[in-house]
Amino acid sequence: MLSSDQHHTMDFNVKKLASDAGVFFTRAVQFTEEKLGQAEKTELDAHLENLISRGDGTKNWTEKILRQTEVLLQPNPSARIEEYIYDKLDKKLPSKATNAELLGQYMLDAAAEFGPETPYGSTLITVGEYQKRLGGAERELLHTSATTFLTPLRNFLEGDWRTISKERRLLENRRLDLDICKARVKKAKQAEAKAAAEHELRVAQTEFDRQAEVTRLLLEGISSTHLNHLRCLQDFAEAQATYYAQCHHYMQDLQRELSRCANSVSGPASAAICPNPVSSAFLSGPSIGAAVSSSSSSSSNQKPRTPTMEQMQLPVTGARKAKVLYDYDAHDVSELSLLADELITVYTVLGMDPDWLIGERGNDKGKVPVTYLELLS
Repeated sequence: MLSSDQHHTMDFNVKKLASDAGVFFTRAVQFTEEKLGQAEKTELDAHLENLISRGDGTKNWTEKILRQTEVLLQPNPSARIEEYIYDKLDKKLPSKATNAELLGQYMLDAAAEFGPETPYGSTLITVGEYQKRLGGAERELLHTSATTFLTPLRNFLEGDWRTISKERRLLENRRLDLDICKARVKKAKQAEAKAAAEHELRVAQTEFDRQAEVTRLLLEGISSTHLNHLRCLQDFAEAQATYYAQCHHYMQDLQRELSRCANSVSGPASAAICPNPVSSAFLSGPSIGAAVSSSSSSSSNQKPRTPTMEQMQLPVTGARKAKVLYDYDAHDVSELSLLADELITVYTVLGMDPDWLIGERGNDKGKVPVTYLELLS
């Protein structure tokens, strides 16, 4: 048996359901008649309409940019679905090796089987290690891009935009209610009915105006969203620049390693087989560039030479300052170790590899790779 309170609650719920159904039906009728041109529609002011249009454009383009960035960073659709599921479950995705890291590991495993002391095995080890470095750089790009770019865009779509959409739907309902009240005032014949209809119209107009103001304020916040996304875009571009610079440096280092390996196996003639790939175009400035061009042309048919200490004492005209972009550990006594962001003096000497310069820091002097430097004017 149900108590009197339970009966009362059930009656209230039934009446509320009937009332909500009635309101929904009335709004549906009004909306349909507007579409058929059989009822008048209250138009929003031009400013609010412009804000709504701008908001819709922001939402649509944010969705497209987000989806395409996800495709760019993770071309595998199955992996994207897995990431999405873990994100929705608010769980951390298990760490996985990148494709480059997997390739590098396969090369190392192959080298172990073929013999690391063999020319093929040792080369597999060298290339495999650099592939793993490339994979690590890719992993850092994915992490940075997700944190600084994808997450803010996704938060806008799933947070701010949902709130805006909810308030816009509420505004549309308030507008329909307002137009329903306007129609009732026109149809009312008796004074008492007309007075009641006019009172409902005033209430509906107040609620509509209040909701229009709330919606306007939220949509004006889209300007702040654009500024936030602009900063995120800059962070994304910086992450890409760092990634591609790292990849470039790794590949240049790898090719130098392979060239040295080939030279050690085949002798001087191997320079024609494993040419050093870096162009002297990395050197900016007429004096250094000219010196490098001259040395490059004069030694095009022989292995690039390491400058002697006597040569290193004679800088070519055009010595200049350079900013170090990345840390660099010297491989032998002829090279100079570098620390990122420090300033050093650099110059070239006749007969040296065009991809290297002589660097000086106080009393320390040695070869430094061009690709680790930003030459200053």
